[in-house]
Amino acid sequence: MRLRDLAAYLFLAVAWGFSFLLLLKVVAAFGWVGAVTFRCFIAAAILILMARLTRRRLVFPARFMPLAVVGATTVAGQLIGLSYATPRIGTAMAAIFVASIPLFSMVISRFWGLEAITPARVLGLTLGTIGLLMLVGFPAVPVTPTFLLGCAAMLFSTFSAAFGSNYASRHLAGTGPWEVTVGAFLSGGLIALPLIAVVPVPGAPQPIDYLYLVALAGLMSALTYVLYFGLVSSIGATRAISVEFAVTVVAVLVGALVLDEPLSLMQIAGGAVIIAGCALVLGLMPAKAKIPLQP
Repeated sequence: MRLRDLAAYLFLAVAWGFSFLLLLKVVAAFGWVGAVTFRCFIAAAILILMARLTRRRLVFPARFMPLAVVGATTVAGQLIGLSYATPRIGTAMAAIFVASIPLFSMVISRFWGLEAITPARVLGLTLGTIGLLMLVGFPAVPVTPTFLLGCAAMLFSTFSAAFGSNYASRHLAGTGPWEVTVGAFLSGGLIALPLIAVVPVPGAPQPIDYLYLVALAGLMSALTYVLYFGLVSSIGATRAISVEFAVTVVAVLVGALVLDEPLSLMQIAGGAVIIAGCALVLGLMPAKAKIPLQP
């Protein structure tokens, strides 16, 4: 991995890990649908403005459908699930779910014939499934319908993220990260917009809430997604998506230390099992050295 890619990787881990703090505030002020819709449009507008100011020429693909698919999955699907779930299950819990994205990514890659299934990856998938069961089955809070809906929303969010990343790697390999990000956020915002009629903004946001929204859209959406899609193009979808491991660590620490959110020991163990499974899936664990045959 090049130094530039490593720097982007580390920045994504920190920015997305701390984004959960802003997400809770923005969802409380604008609702979970408004948080996604306004975040998407503001992020796209910021990138278009930056492109104009820096004289960057945006060259979009001839077909808009691939951008719309990425917008519906990596942006709208992921953010809607995340925004709905986080206030209901907590930052730390949502963050541990995020660590399962590479598992879904590997399954999708294999289904599309992009990656092979090895015994180590089968073991990784098994561990990841066990970890998810530990995560949902042994919570530190009462298991209520709201809690279960939040867990289901996080599974939808993580699958959407994995699908969109692989789709972008397969169908938008020749498109620049700025174009992918702008197109994805515009289409994601348009997809989420009609839902405001069902889930309206709960009240009149305060001035500080707009600042939180712009920070979430600009620093933790527009900038980070440009870096992320650049990583997908540079090092591949599965390797790029492994940044979710580091995101999980940062976000769990934020939830536990800043927000004082409870986690059971079984859930912590489940998170560790998920990360171990994903490490096997991604080939991050060192393989046994082969002993050369003596002539």
